Amino acid sequence: MRTALVIGTGLIGTSVALALVQRGVAVHLADHDPGQARTAAALGAGTDQAPDGPVDLAVVAAPPAHVAAVLADAMRRGAARGYLDVASVKGGPRRELEALGLDLTCYLGTHPMSGREKSGPLAATGDLFEGRPWVLTPTRDTDTEVLNLALELVSYCRAVPVVMDADAHDRAVALVSHMPHLVSSLVAARLEHAQEAAVRLCGQGIRDVTRIAASDPRMWIDILSANPGPVADLLGEVATDLGDTVRALRALQSSDEAKRREGTAGIEDVLRRGNAGQVRVPGKHGTAPRAYEVVAVLIDDQPGQLARIFADAGQAGVNIEDVRIEHATGRQAGLVQLMVEPKAVPVLGAALRERGWALRQ
Repeated sequence: MRTALVIGTGLIGTSVALALVQRGVAVHLADHDPGQARTAAALGAGTDQAPDGPVDLAVVAAPPAHVAAVLADAMRRGAARGYLDVASVKGGPRRELEALGLDLTCYLGTHPMSGREKSGPLAATGDLFEGRPWVLTPTRDTDTEVLNLALELVSYCRAVPVVMDADAHDRAVALVSHMPHLVSSLVAARLEHAQEAAVRLCGQGIRDVTRIAASDPRMWIDILSANPGPVADLLGEVATDLGDTVRALRALQSSDEAKRREGTAGIEDVLRRGNAGQVRVPGKHGTAPRAYEVVAVLIDDQPGQLARIFADAGQAGVNIEDVRIEHATGRQAGLVQLMVEPKAVPVLGAALRERGWALRQ
């Protein structure tokens, strides 16, 4: 691939363009908002000047509701040898293109499974997709050259290609992305009018649950409007579980011992099912989840503290597998939770104590 046209210069489109430019591809940028394309160009994502002729690959990074129309326009203009989109929904756009009677041998629907809470070109980064799954949905009619161009793009973005059926993809993202986003928003909505004294008690748990609720509502309306059925089906199942859980909690309030036992069993069931589902979430680098142990270190909220901890761990020969930070309420301090292999716990603990760190047991 020597040339590319990226249509849509938001977070995803600009990030794709930045990754391609870093690999020496000549990238042309287009957007319904010329100012946004100019911003992406100023960031080094390519040029906002139109190409002189057909490019090797056109990448459509428009919202799902507009993908088919943008692709159809590009195809009719003969803008490229191959076409793909990066929308988060795949079945609907393809059916719209089929209804328009377009030749889809040169088209491939894709979806990079990566993003951020922020949107727009200023949030873009060339390494946004590194190590992340990138779904490809070829059909029997997909031209081999287009599939190869898509694989080349995924490689340039340092992502991991995953081949799926388009409708299976839409059901999957409803489960692992779209439904969880709505549930996060529903939980976060309980905080809107909560008393300030209650909100001040927020800890890491509520931050974890509500983090994705900070995303742009307009973007999510586009996404959910393109995949409403599978999301509604899953939320219906969640609603059934919520109803059962509410009844179990009410039973725990009863003075009847049998009802309290029934309520306890109901709550235990949902918690155990949650445990069983959580352990299926892929671990580091997409591998099977592994059990790590935590070394908790008290730190002051000052520059260089984290760098010192990581350097001291490195000198002790211990690899930090993951890290979390809990910030103290009303104090410029926090608790750094270092996740390490179980056998590394005594080594790291001794090394950090020797270097003056305060550890929480």
